Amino acid sequence: MCGIDGQPGDRQPHALITREEEPAVRLASRRAARHSGRESPGACILQGANIRTVYGYWVPCIVDQAGLTHIVVISTSYPDKGDGEEAAGSFVADVVQELATRVKVTVVAPGDSDRTEQQGMLTVVRFRAPRRPLSLLKISNPAHWKSILATLRAGARAVDLVTRSGGVDHLLALWALPSGYWARSMWRKRGIPYSVWALGSDIWGVGTFPVVKSVLRRVLIDARWRFADGYLLKKSVEAICGRECTFLPSARRLPCGISKSLASESPYSLAYLGRWHPNKGVDLLLGALELLADDDWARISEVRIYGGGPLEPLVSKGCDRLVGAGRPVSRGGYLNKNGAADLLRWADYLIIPSRIESIPVVFSDAMQARCPVVCTPVGDLPRLLRQYRVGVCAHDVSSRALAAGIRVLLHKSPNEFAASLESASKDFRVDAVVERIVALLARA
Repeated sequence: MCGIDGQPGDRQPHALITREEEPAVRLASRRAARHSGRESPGACILQGANIRTVYGYWVPCIVDQAGLTHIVVISTSYPDKGDGEEAAGSFVADVVQELATRVKVTVVAPGDSDRTEQQGMLTVVRFRAPRRPLSLLKISNPAHWKSILATLRAGARAVDLVTRSGGVDHLLALWALPSGYWARSMWRKRGIPYSVWALGSDIWGVGTFPVVKSVLRRVLIDARWRFADGYLLKKSVEAICGRECTFLPSARRLPCGISKSLASESPYSLAYLGRWHPNKGVDLLLGALELLADDDWARISEVRIYGGGPLEPLVSKGCDRLVGAGRPVSRGGYLNKNGAADLLRWADYLIIPSRIESIPVVFSDAMQARCPVVCTPVGDLPRLLRQYRVGVCAHDVSSRALAAGIRVLLHKSPNEFAASLESASKDFRVDAVVERIVALLARA
C-alpha cells in the first residue's frame, strides 16, 4: 500500500510497495498532483530506495528494490556492425557490454528495421531509421527535415515501448540529442530518472540553433547526472544548464594487454589512426612529414596512416608523393578494434594532428596500448599531456609546428614515458569508466 495524500513537509511514515505495484503508484501520484493543483508530468522520481520531490510534490513511499537492477541505454551511436568506421560507436558498445556485467541492460538504438535482438546478456531494441547515418543529418538542411522528424518519432515510440511495463531504474542517454530528449520525455511521463552523456556536436554543433538550444538546456537541467568526455566540454555543459557536469573519459576496450615492449632507441615507427577529415588534420600530418629532413627520416622505420573520409584523394596523393621521394610511408583503410590494437602495439609513437578536438577516443586507445603521442594543442590535449606526461604537444596548429614536435620525439625514446603511460592506462579503461557510472546512477 502507499499513501498519496502527503504534502510537502508532511512527516508521514513511508509505505512499502513492490516492483509490480510501481507503475500504478507512479500513475496515482501524477493524478494526485493534478488534483492538488501542482500538476507535474514528473511528479515523483524513483531514487534508488525512495521517491524524491519534483516541483514541490512528493509521494511518501519506498520501492522495494536492492540497488540498481535495470538500466535502459538510449543511443544513436550503438553499432549495428563492427566495421571499425566509428570509434564513438565502438566506445558505446564497450560501455554497454561492461554495464551488462553488472546490471540488466536494455539498449534502444536505430537500425534498418524494427526488431529486438538478444546479444549475450544484452537486449537490443532497434527502431527503423533512415539509411543515411544520423550523424550526417543536418537540421540546417530542409531536405533532411523529413528524415529527422521520422527518426524522432520512431525513437520516441521505441523508448516508450521499452519503459511501458515498468521495472526500469534509470535511463542513460548517449547523447544529449536526440537520446536525452527521448529520456526526458519518459521522465516526464513515467518519472524514470535519466542521465545524459553530452557529445561535442550536441553542445558546439546542433545545440547552437536557438530552438534546439532551448530543448538542450531543459534536457541537461532535468538530468540527474551529466557526463562529458572533455574538460572544455564539461565547462560548456555547465555554462548552458547551470548544473554540475562530471568528466568521464571515453574509452573502448582494446585487446592490447600489457605485452608491449617500449623501444629504447631509433629508428621508430609512427602511426596515424582516424578520419581523413580537415578537423582531424591528416593534411597537416602529410605537410609535416614533407618538412622532415633526411636526418629525421633516418630515425624513422615507417609511418602508417590508417582511416578514411573526404580527404582520401589528398591522402593518396600525399602518400604517393612521399613514397616517390623514398620515404617509408604506407596507408590503409578503417580498422576495427583488433586492427587498431595491432597498429598501436606496432607503433612507437601515435600522431594526433587535429584542428578541432576534445579528447579523441584514439588518445584513450593509445594510453591502453601504452603508446606515447605527439599532438596539436587543441581541446583538452595540452592539459592531458601536462597532466600525464605521455608525449609531446606542438606549439601551434600547423604542419611546421607538428614537424617540430615529431622531431623532438625522434630524439627521445618511448621507454622514457613508461611510468607515465602505466599511470594513464589505469584511468583510460572502460571498466573504470563504467564503475564510476554505476556508482553515480545508484545514487540517483
